[in-house]
Amino acid sequence: MATLETTVNGLKLPNPFIIGSGPPGTNANVIGKAFDEGWGGVVAKTISLDSSKVINVAPRYARLKTEKSGEIFGWQNIELISDRPFAVWIDEFKQLKDKYADKIVIASIMEEYNKDAWIEIVEKTQATGIDAFELNFSCPHGLPERKMGAAMGQDCGIMEEVCRWVMSAAKVPVWAKLTPNVTHIQDGCEAALRAGCQGVSAINTILCVTAVNLDTLRPEPTVEGYTTPGGYSCTAVRPIALRMVKECAETIRDKFPNQGRSLSAIGGVESGADAAQFILLGGDTVQVCTGVMKYGYDMVKRMKDELLSFMARHNFETIEQFKGHSLQYFTTHADLVKRQAEAKAAAKARVKGMVTKDSDWQGENFTKQSDALARG
Repeated sequence: MATLETTVNGLKLPNPFIIGSGPPGTNANVIGKAFDEGWGGVVAKTISLDSSKVINVAPRYARLKTEKSGEIFGWQNIELISDRPFAVWIDEFKQLKDKYADKIVIASIMEEYNKDAWIEIVEKTQATGIDAFELNFSCPHGLPERKMGAAMGQDCGIMEEVCRWVMSAAKVPVWAKLTPNVTHIQDGCEAALRAGCQGVSAINTILCVTAVNLDTLRPEPTVEGYTTPGGYSCTAVRPIALRMVKECAETIRDKFPNQGRSLSAIGGVESGADAAQFILLGGDTVQVCTGVMKYGYDMVKRMKDELLSFMARHNFETIEQFKGHSLQYFTTHADLVKRQAEAKAAAKARVKGMVTKDSDWQGENFTKQSDALARG
């Protein structure tokens, strides 16, 4: 019988569906709600040692909807990391692990380019009993003046150095969350894994401007008449996320083979079918954030059923059996041209000598022509 249970970097998950870092994991209360609904794990909203500089604004979301149905397919946010004090998070992580000892709690952390700060946040946070870290090198807006988030993740040299700092202190698995706002995401993937991280997460949101209001002539979301570019998520980013997940999976396969390095796939997942695609391209787990904001925590029940249905259709018993299966079907454009030319030549050869009308029959080739008709 098919199972969604999976083990990633030693973490035993009941299913591969993980709450992505953001509002759905913004405090212990909602994280507990996620566990009660059956999520495989939760990445809490990103924390830092000093939350006093984190000041959010409102409104901070802008959404794109289809004209006829009003369905949301694009979502921009200019939300910052957690504005809750570090001490509060430490207490809540302890509470969560006391209440949900067997559940996977992943702390998302982000700091400035300062070794002591990274070591401190790692040591103090892991002392609460959390199961893993996700390093936020990818928030596309907010705090770039402190060289945090994507401002750090866009510099592979700095990111690799920071990952080495973290790995010197971490006693639990570490995933580096990569920014898509680069030319080659595989460079960041390689840097993080080379530094010793057990895995990577990809992708975070894509830097964007969602819309300009044609009545006010102001870009959205508008705060006191002004805005700033933010992070784009939801269904619309899924094709880009699939491509980048594929590139990360190939990097793991080709440069870190058989080392147990993992990939947590993110980007517009709203169904079990979406999740299956990311797993087929190499994802070990699948994270959902915006989807929860659209449909609620109980969407995981539907997604689990849909993923199991996909597995049953193809006779897959475990996630591992189809993870990365579709990577083999990618090639170069030049190879596509070659393959198509060969296929056309083979088809032409099959047609040659095939009987299409009675006058085509030849006595000396009668058996061969008969055989060709049988093979089609």
